[in-house]
Amino acid sequence: MKVDPEAKPRAASPADAPPRAPLPPEETAPRMGRAVFIGILAVVAVCLIVGYAELVITYIQIGILQLPPVVVGAFLLLIITNSGLGRVSQRLKLRPQELTIIYSMMLLGAMVASRGLMEKVLPLLVSADYFANDSNQWQRHYFPNIKSWLVPFDPTKSSGQWVSKRFFEGLRYGEAVPWGLWMKPLIAWGILALAVFGIFFCMAALLRRQWADNERLSFPLVQLPFEMVREEAGLFNKPIAWMGIATSGTIFLIRGLHAWYPSVPNIPLEGWTLNQSFVTLPWSAMFYTPVFVSFAAIGFFYLLPTELLFALWFFFLFARFQDVFFASFGMEMETMPLYPTYKHIGYQVMGAYLVLVAYLLYSSMPYFKSVLRRAFGRRAPGEAPDTTEEMLPPRAAVYGLLFCFTVAVLWAVAAGMTPWIAVAVFAIYAFAIALLMARSTAEAGLLMTETSFRPSDVYRLFAPTNLMGHANMTVLAFLDPALFRDYRGLVLTGFLDGLKLGDGVGLSRRKLGVVFVIALLVALVTAGAFELWLPYRNGGITMYGYVYQANNQWGFQDYAGPMAGRVPFDWTNKIWFAVGILFTLFLSFMRTRFFWWPFHPLGYALSGSWTMIVFWFPCLIAWMLKAMILRYGGMRTYVRLRPYFLGLALGEFGMAVIWAVVSWVWNVPAPSFPWP
Repeated sequence: MKVDPEAKPRAASPADAPPRAPLPPEETAPRMGRAVFIGILAVVAVCLIVGYAELVITYIQIGILQLPPVVVGAFLLLIITNSGLGRVSQRLKLRPQELTIIYSMMLLGAMVASRGLMEKVLPLLVSADYFANDSNQWQRHYFPNIKSWLVPFDPTKSSGQWVSKRFFEGLRYGEAVPWGLWMKPLIAWGILALAVFGIFFCMAALLRRQWADNERLSFPLVQLPFEMVREEAGLFNKPIAWMGIATSGTIFLIRGLHAWYPSVPNIPLEGWTLNQSFVTLPWSAMFYTPVFVSFAAIGFFYLLPTELLFALWFFFLFARFQDVFFASFGMEMETMPLYPTYKHIGYQVMGAYLVLVAYLLYSSMPYFKSVLRRAFGRRAPGEAPDTTEEMLPPRAAVYGLLFCFTVAVLWAVAAGMTPWIAVAVFAIYAFAIALLMARSTAEAGLLMTETSFRPSDVYRLFAPTNLMGHANMTVLAFLDPALFRDYRGLVLTGFLDGLKLGDGVGLSRRKLGVVFVIALLVALVTAGAFELWLPYRNGGITMYGYVYQANNQWGFQDYAGPMAGRVPFDWTNKIWFAVGILFTLFLSFMRTRFFWWPFHPLGYALSGSWTMIVFWFPCLIAWMLKAMILRYGGMRTYVRLRPYFLGLALGEFGMAVIWAVVSWVWNVPAPSFPWP
């Protein structure tokens, strides 16, 4: 297996990383305070826009991607304003380092406000109480095992309490938000959130050098903001980039006008699925396969190596071929719990993750050994002292990682989880799934980080779920929807992308680390208060269905069966898991032995995810366009067209922000965007 792109020649691509170009300290240090202040204001604005657009408007999921459209749009507005200030006075103009600080703060703020935390946690804390009834028996199964500090309602009383009903149905005239009842659970879950963010913060400090400097991963999602902050020869100085902005911007302008005035012709970019054309067995067994056309996704996929692009769409369709093939032999097609894929794909993906993560750790072992030696002050004979400035010193990163991981485990144990299960689920979450999701963003430029299994699905390989016990299942019913299921808005990728962008403009990593912490704290307070106030004002049941009527219930629904004694145990899961391991090993072996081998194993690992369900078609389009450009125009044409494709992304994301604001201010319909 070769995940390392330097293991063999890659397809033509732009420079893997923006060069580090440090500026004199006297030009940047005096302006840090101003940049952080503006960044705090920007984080507050981003949290408010994300909360309203995603939860109230619902048509525009503006913060769920790893490069959130709200951040790109707001950053574009800032760049335009900054250009105007520069014409008035150069002292007023923000420098690239300051712009990078503000961008990084907005990036983390959008992630926390959206699926990175708040949209998943807040509705979850009152869902067991509100949705409990005589049919599902949640009060009987869950309430005795819920610690009082976990939730704002009283688990010793009957379900349907006032604090929960008003959250979903809205406050009556004269009633106020029950902030007091929420304070204890918010503090408790805030401790867990800070521990998890601390794990990712330390992981980013340890991974940055290996991925950015040693392996020289391209970090495709950093390319757009880097081009936007460049003062000379940047994106906005290239007419072809404005052509890309105009292309996607015009299309979404028309779509927005159609939503406002239906008489305006629409430009359809979604709504069709392959399933509509295959309605008889075995073809009808093919899992949900929609066709979305996202110009932003096409723009970012254009930056990827051609072989990786091919593997991403090929293995997605290969998974659909498996559905049809096995259905033709009469195999029962069971869905992976809580994920949009079949079990035979979900457990193959699990095996692929095992191999890929093992390889990542194995290939990075010399680097991690040197980190540990530096952390404990034991350099190898002849090893030169390391003078590289990282976000955290090696010792602080190693001990910080251990401390934060311990806090997360102790939190779960205090909530009722068995210690060894707590260690296992958090280890799989942080050091396997989140690690590979961050790799898929840093190497494959995926706009959305999603997987096809949870840590508890690994347990189900070896034993029925009910053997965990009711207390463990109760805690997992909270943790799965809060942390372990939906990985969109993964903060680890925000840290790594921010560090990469900071390197491109010569920004101190230590200072950027402080900026990260400030942004997270501001986002936690702002998004937490706003997204708690919104459902009490509007009634959560009338707001975005995925947040208030789906993800918040799925964990409780999944564990209710085992709690009631229904314990299906499928031994075939082990077979699919083994198939995933062996096939990934085969792909890896072939890729290391034959330079022409086009099947990247990362594409196989992502084949069952919601990410590829949404982006497989843009990936196919980008691969076809790039292959033709390289074949008939060569590398020079490819580089010349690169700003156009970045412009496509900027135009689509910019229009998403514009229509979100227009819809909020004038209370008019907004168009949907092709990244649900």
